[in-house]
Amino acid sequence: MFPAIGLVVLIVMVFGGFIISGGDIGPVLKALPVEMTIIGGGAIGALIIGNSSPKLKALMGGVTKVFKGPKYVKEDFLDCIFLVSKLMKLLRTDGPVAVEPHIEDPQSSAIFGEFPKLLEDETLVHLIADTLRLVVISSGTLDIHAVEDVMDNGLKTHHHEAIEPADNLQGLADALPALGIVAAVLGIVKTMSAIDQPPDVLGAMIGSALVGTFLGVLLAYGLVGPLANRCKQVIESDAAIYQMVKQIIIASLHGHPQPLVIEAARSSLAHANQPAFAEVFDGMRGR
Repeated sequence: MFPAIGLVVLIVMVFGGFIISGGDIGPVLKALPVEMTIIGGGAIGALIIGNSSPKLKALMGGVTKVFKGPKYVKEDFLDCIFLVSKLMKLLRTDGPVAVEPHIEDPQSSAIFGEFPKLLEDETLVHLIADTLRLVVISSGTLDIHAVEDVMDNGLKTHHHEAIEPADNLQGLADALPALGIVAAVLGIVKTMSAIDQPPDVLGAMIGSALVGTFLGVLLAYGLVGPLANRCKQVIESDAAIYQMVKQIIIASLHGHPQPLVIEAARSSLAHANQPAFAEVFDGMRGR
């Protein structure tokens, strides 16, 4: 919702301010389709050159995330605390044999089944299940620091791939002013080829050429750059749930008391996604 509102404000204020100042919007609108074709077409071509098909698909998904917002909200973080804590408690009280069926087939697990939205996230499910598989097959002899290193490497790889759409958008934003100059230079070339025309005609042609520079800068700093920043915010907001999973698992393997483990995980979340203390512990008692 907010990106759409911001886009409307951007257009109204930029072009409205130009009109209020006495500017003639006609020549701008007349040049806009051609300049947009050059700049937009060049931008799309550059993206195709620099990215594979999966990367382009991920880029479109990143733009969608900007308008949809984060996938996970406070209730989902609360559910994740319940899910991982329940598995770690089962591991601690009943041993590896009891937890093994749940991590070998999460789709059939009664514990995972309580949280269908989390179960849809393959990255989250694999992070939990694969880490606990290491613990189960090691029969308690695995170095906890080694487990943490494995989880860190997995999370680093996932984050690197997840953040690529935001990086590509930022790269596009950085390129747009230069593409605007390309459009402007082509306009000047066209103008010079008509140098024998009267001043009013040449003035209009030069004005049309400058629309390219204006459009490139506007798209870079008014649209694509902010989209890249918002995309990064959404991706990092959702990534917090994976860090929380790691924190609960590693702290539990170290043998810390469960209330301390849960409170440390809860308090590490951003305030927008942070459940209240009572929500967590009342929920744990209920479950």
